[in-house]
Amino acid sequence: MTTGNLPEMGNLPEVVSREEWLAARRALLEKEKEVTRARDRLNADRRRLPMVRIDKPYTFEGPDGTVSLPDLFEGRPQLVVHHFMFGPDWDVACSSCSSAADGIGRLRQLHVRNTSLVAVSRAPYPKLAAFRERMGWTFPWFSSYGSDFNYDFHATLDDRVTPVLLHFRTEDELAQAGTPWTGGPWTEDMRGAELPGISAFLRVGDEVFHTYSTYGRGIEEFHNGYPYLDLTALGRQEAWEEPQGRATPLGLHVGGPNMRLPDE
Repeated sequence: MTTGNLPEMGNLPEVVSREEWLAARRALLEKEKEVTRARDRLNADRRRLPMVRIDKPYTFEGPDGTVSLPDLFEGRPQLVVHHFMFGPDWDVACSSCSSAADGIGRLRQLHVRNTSLVAVSRAPYPKLAAFRERMGWTFPWFSSYGSDFNYDFHATLDDRVTPVLLHFRTEDELAQAGTPWTGGPWTEDMRGAELPGISAFLRVGDEVFHTYSTYGRGIEEFHNGYPYLDLTALGRQEAWEEPQGRATPLGLHVGGPNMRLPDE
């Protein structure tokens, strides 16, 4: 685990009187209120999204053997799935996904609101169980190995299994947009790419419906350290942030090659 003192840096906040700080804070508060109201409207629009009936019989492997998608609900009407990047041939899970998972903690507040949360990865279950024990996690984690689940919900990209849809863009749309992630046309070496994501499902009687999915920066609010860091003067300490000059070696960008596992 990396700790240490901050290096010297410039461009720190201006030192002012308490009165000047209060005036600046009140001005920022108005912007925060605008964002809060906009978020409320966005959440309402999200709840108004239509839903898709799930007819395919997906199966997963867990501590008690093979289970179905309805089983993941654990008797509750709602299910949130964390698409956790851990490929079948990987030795360890994605460090960024692991960093986010390290803050999941207890699920009691979800359960009292009739919602279950599980992680799903393509690695075989024994790998998941061993890594979960190593990290000391307690959230449910299931393997979708041998299932189309990851492909159908675009957490694994392979045009041989299902048409590519990256951040809700088709292969042709990605090529036309010149999306940096692809670097050009779809190629065979991109097959099997794992992506992080969150999907939500609703169960009504014996029927299961897909209501929502998000990927990329859409999932960063589930990294429980970020909301706290975003309140601080140094922020996440990542190089892309404004004001410039406050990045530190501790600010490892999520998804970056230097991101470490939580126990390292």
